[in-house]
Amino acid sequence: MTKTNNLETPIDHQQLVEVIGDAVVVADTSGAITLWNPAAERLFGFTQAEALGNSLDLIIPERLRERHWAGYGKTMASGETRYAHDVLRVPAVHKDGRALSIAFTVALLYGSQHAVTAIAAVIRDETQSFNEKRDLLKRLAECEGNKAR
Repeated sequence: MTKTNNLETPIDHQQLVEVIGDAVVVADTSGAITLWNPAAERLFGFTQAEALGNSLDLIIPERLRERHWAGYGKTMASGETRYAHDVLRVPAVHKDGRALSIAFTVALLYGSQHAVTAIAAVIRDETQSFNEKRDLLKRLAECEGNKAR
């Protein structure tokens, strides 16, 4: 347990990661998954045993992998990412093959030599709200089309 600077209550960080409602996924510099919490299991359908040690390709749609790895490599090499504060919204894939829409921020983790050793993502499922927005925009476009006639 660690005492915080602004609180006198000790925090059990392992317990926090286990009970938090958002998925927490950590991957090393090669993209191998090193941490997969219970919320990640619920979101993506893979158990911790299935995810640990495997590539992030497990949850990245095939059509987006090249783009993902280009950005991932750049981030690992530079030690910089804008997604520490800006939310990234992207498609993902569930174990059963269905499409997901996720939103997440990341944190770069550094070793003793100040080099990036891993990246942590806190991920939320936005599939339902994404689908609702898409359907609403489709209906709006249909209404506008009917109005123009």
